[in-house]
Amino acid sequence: MKYLKLSNILLTSVIVISVALVSCQKFGSDAVSIATGSTGNDIELLRTVLEEYTTETGQAVEITSMPSSTTDIFGQFKIWLNAKTSEIDIYQVDVIWAPQIGNHLVDLTEAVSDVSGDHFSSIIESQTSNGRLVALPFFTDAPALYYRTDLLDKYNENVPETWDEMALIAEYIMDEEHAAGNTELWGFVFQGNSYEGLTCDALEWVKSHGGGQIIEPDGSISINNPDAVRAIEFAADLVGTISPPGVTTYQEEEARGIWQTGNAVFMRNWPYAYGLGNSDDSAVKGKFDVAPLPSGGAGSAATLGGWNLAVSKYSEKQEAAIDVVKYLASKKVQKFMAINNSKLPTLPELYSDPEVLKAVPFFAEWLDVFKQAVPRPSAPTKTAYNEVSKEFWTAVHNVLTGSSSAKDSLANLERKLTDIKESESGW
Repeated sequence: MKYLKLSNILLTSVIVISVALVSCQKFGSDAVSIATGSTGNDIELLRTVLEEYTTETGQAVEITSMPSSTTDIFGQFKIWLNAKTSEIDIYQVDVIWAPQIGNHLVDLTEAVSDVSGDHFSSIIESQTSNGRLVALPFFTDAPALYYRTDLLDKYNENVPETWDEMALIAEYIMDEEHAAGNTELWGFVFQGNSYEGLTCDALEWVKSHGGGQIIEPDGSISINNPDAVRAIEFAADLVGTISPPGVTTYQEEEARGIWQTGNAVFMRNWPYAYGLGNSDDSAVKGKFDVAPLPSGGAGSAATLGGWNLAVSKYSEKQEAAIDVVKYLASKKVQKFMAINNSKLPTLPELYSDPEVLKAVPFFAEWLDVFKQAVPRPSAPTKTAYNEVSKEFWTAVHNVLTGSSSAKDSLANLERKLTDIKESESGW
């Protein structure tokens, strides 16, 4: 391992993993670099895929491993792109980032025209900014409610269909298990830290309670309403009762850590946790399943996630980078990632693939969940989205930690969002 050296750029805790350099190289002696998040075993499996690519093509690829927090990743990516560094060739980008950083990315429309039609059209559309396709889909995401089948069977409980049912079942099982000596068990874990992940969780609470989408597709600010207040109050009541007090510091991996050691009845998380939960060292292997997120009275709502592959305009190896992007987005690689890392493919045909469904049976049901997933308001807010999201997750976190009431916090949030909308950076 070595550290990536970037001129005049402060880079903290970013590790570069070199992948199998070989002498006969298709695109010359320089390796292509890809910057990507490091949740679960993502890096390990990506390294496996790229080693095979290097063997097949002779093109070396280096992985720059980022933190798992999407907020931290986005901040670092903006630093690199604004500095116009050529050190990073490929960026693995969140589905919401196209309107914010698209002007720094290569227009892939023509280069991937032979494969772009194979992917879900909604994802291709989400990665098209000002008529330019700036990223090719890698995997999509829609979260699930993970539940302990052994514990629900033990106490003759059904899979909850509403958030209130989930809370009641979680409290009942937790209390019974505590009385029996299993005092480490909690009822429900989720992503409650002050970061982009909380925007995803809170959007699901609000939307499923009938409180809208924070900012509607037409750009109107809708968050300050009684249903949204009720949703955030519900979430705040979970903290310290069926959810650990420390849940307000949890991101995806902290929630998975509690869950995978067998210390939670329910968990909200993304599909990647499914495969890891069934690994040989998991305390819950074979003891859990997944279901759509509960309803708050207005139906189930799952935030649309997913990651895509973009090529930097400042890369000096754009042709080679585009080749790597097309390889990673291919059926072969997406199938490997689905089977080994429970990543939701962006290719519809893989949802009926027998080998995929054998490894991750819930994919058969997840196609409809994905199609109905709720987008974050990045499209209507454009370049202001990051500021909007930060204000939203901060407002919600203030309620979860008890520093503000939901009514006051959302009223204050509405005022701040109005100021952003009316400012130069607005939408």
